[in-house]
Amino acid sequence: MSYSTSEMMTVAAARRLRNGAVCFVGIGLPSKAANLARLTSSPDVVLIYESGPIGAKPSVLPLSIGDGELAETADTVVPTGEIFRYWLQGGRIDVGFLGAAQVDRFGNINTTVVGDYHAPKTRLPGAGGAPEIAGSAKQVLIILKQSTRAFVDKLDFVTSVGHGEGGDSRKRLGLPGEGPVGIITDLCIMEPEPVTREFVVTSIHPGVTREQVVAATGWAIRFADQVQNTTTPTENELAALRSLEARTAAAHGQTAGEA
Repeated sequence: MSYSTSEMMTVAAARRLRNGAVCFVGIGLPSKAANLARLTSSPDVVLIYESGPIGAKPSVLPLSIGDGELAETADTVVPTGEIFRYWLQGGRIDVGFLGAAQVDRFGNINTTVVGDYHAPKTRLPGAGGAPEIAGSAKQVLIILKQSTRAFVDKLDFVTSVGHGEGGDSRKRLGLPGEGPVGIITDLCIMEPEPVTREFVVTSIHPGVTREQVVAATGWAIRFADQVQNTTTPTENELAALRSLEARTAAAHGQTAGEA
């Protein structure tokens, strides 16, 4: 069964979300992957969105955290302040699922500006709850398409801290949790080295070469000693994903879940 690189990325990301985990979900690609996980490998995952829905089970991908689909399908809805203070800062979020405009070798994220902060080339959507999610969730997963524009040697602006400057930087900053444990792209999967905390390639998607990964990375990307081949999407995974995208397109148009 044929599939696109974007589908491979979404499926690979969905597989990283274990069943029963409490997941704080970002809008866009993270929401698509998290909801695919809920529809396939992790039916008991608890999806939490910044606006207050807990246990959301949307039939279509939300356009924003204020999409009524989230509240209507949730187990309960609480104030935003409770989401952050009780759930996130209280250590009750297993996984924060985030997107990014730029990411560096230590999993730090930029979603603020491209270029100089005071005279940016592009002003991005901004931080939202991402800095708090990146700082307080027990683990963080990052999903984005891979290119030299997105995978940069130095961020134009640090919106959300991953592993800081590497090593024990995160601990010295007083941030709880493990920080980013995986970056999933349309080419590969990266994980942080145990000591340096620099992200290295641990799995390459079918049909992708090491040369392609190197060419799409803005730093001297390294590969783990044992690099796996990502398992191809199953018919069930693709069917669930395409059905979700078709329902979303019918309800909202083609853009939902692509940010």
